[in-house]
Amino acid sequence: MKNKIIAAATLALCAVLNAGAPAAQERDAQPRVLFVTHGAATDGFWQEVKRGAEAAAADLGVAVEYRAPETFDVPTMARLIDEAAAERPDGLVVSVPDADALAPHVRAAADLGIPVIGVNSGMDVSASLGAKLHVGQNEYDSGRAAGERMREAGGKRAVCVNHQLGNIALDLRCKGFIDGFGGSVEVLSVPRDGPKIRDALAERLAAAESIDVVLALGAATAGEPALEAVAASGRPDRIRFATFDVTEPILRAVAEGRAAFAIDQQPFLQGYLPVQFLALLAREGVIPVSNVRSGPMLVGAEEARARLELTAQRRP
Repeated sequence: MKNKIIAAATLALCAVLNAGAPAAQERDAQPRVLFVTHGAATDGFWQEVKRGAEAAAADLGVAVEYRAPETFDVPTMARLIDEAAAERPDGLVVSVPDADALAPHVRAAADLGIPVIGVNSGMDVSASLGAKLHVGQNEYDSGRAAGERMREAGGKRAVCVNHQLGNIALDLRCKGFIDGFGGSVEVLSVPRDGPKIRDALAERLAAAESIDVVLALGAATAGEPALEAVAASGRPDRIRFATFDVTEPILRAVAEGRAAFAIDQQPFLQGYLPVQFLALLAREGVIPVSNVRSGPMLVGAEEARARLELTAQRRP
C-alpha cells in the first residue's frame, strides 16, 4: 500500500513538472531575428551594424540573420522584407530609406503580428509603419547640428556632398545642414564612386575658392574621397571639413586636425539594441516604449583619439 502511495505521488509530481515544461521550453527557446537594411554588410558602416547584431546574438542566445541588397536598391529591399515576413521570425529589424516605397511591405509584416523595430533611416516614419520603436538618429536634427557647429566656427560658404540623391536620410541631412548653417550652401550631387566623388569635389573647390566648408554624408563612401579633395585643394587649412559617420581614416583626420569633426550615430548600437529588445520581448514580454537615439554624437579630436585606441586594442 505504501509503495502504491509513493508511486501515485511520483506520477502526480511528474505531471506537475511536465505541465510546466512547455512554458520553460518556450522561455529558453532561441528567438530568431532577421535584419533587412539598405546597406550591404560589405560597407564599413553596415559591417559595424552587423557586428553589433552578431555580438548581441552571442551575448543573448539569439539567432540573427542579416540581409541587404548588394547595392542601394529599394525594390530589392522590398522583396527581402516580404521574404523575411513570410518566414515569421520572432522579430524583424528594418531600415526605411524610402518610406513611400517600403511602407506597404513594413506594414504588412507588422500586420502579421511580427514585432518590427526600425533602424538607421526612417526614425520619423517608423511608428506610422507599425514599428514598435526605432534605433537611430533624427537625420534632419543631425544635419542641423552640423550646420550650427560650422556656422559657429565661422563658415560662410558650404558644399553638402550628396552621394545618393533620393535616399531620404541623406536628403534630410543636407536640409538640416542648410537650415543650421544659415549661410550659402550648395548641394553637390555625385555618383556613389570614390574617385568620381573626389574629382567632382576637387573641380568644384577649384572653381569656387570662397568655399570654406565641406560636409560629406557618409564616411566610407563620400567622406574619405572628399577629404582627399580638400587636402589637394591647395587650401586645406582654410576649408573646414566634416562628415557623417566614422571610419579609421576619418578618426585619424579628426584626431590630427585635418577634419573638424565627425557625426557619429553609433552603428554598433543600431545592430545590438534591436536584438536585445526583441529578445526581451520574446522572453519577457517587455520592450521600450519610445525610440532610442543613438546619435548624433559630434566626435572631436579627443574622442577620436580615444576611439582609435579602443580599435587598436580590439585587434588580435
